Amino acid sequence: MSTLLAVPSALPGGLDAQMGMHFGHCDIYTLVEIEDGAVKNVTTLENVPHHHGGCMAPVQHLASHGVKVLLAGGIGMRPLMGFQQVGIEVFFAGMFPTVGAAVQAFLEGKLQPFSMEFTCGGGHHQAQ
Repeated sequence: MSTLLAVPSALPGGLDAQMGMHFGHCDIYTLVEIEDGAVKNVTTLENVPHHHGGCMAPVQHLASHGVKVLLAGGIGMRPLMGFQQVGIEVFFAGMFPTVGAAVQAFLEGKLQPFSMEFTCGGGHHQAQ
């Protein structure tokens, strides 16, 4: 059974790309298929426009492509809750410079699940 990970990335994407530090504003997503604890396949997926109040658009975009895990450096509370609602696990990988380093840390079980303490204050809304 394979698992599809998404990692916000700088162009051109791929394992050697720099991580995009905020998932919703990244250039592109690197999609990494993991099978039996190893990288099986690497592709990219373009980000969707981030319109006003549209921080859920990337959540739905990734879910519709079969993503089950997101490795991120920054994410707001609303999209984090959205990922939880669609069954995508989010892990904090903000300390890694490249997509490949973040994926390796995930494979080694070194990443923490994204929690409230890691969230950033997103765009135009305030937590209540």
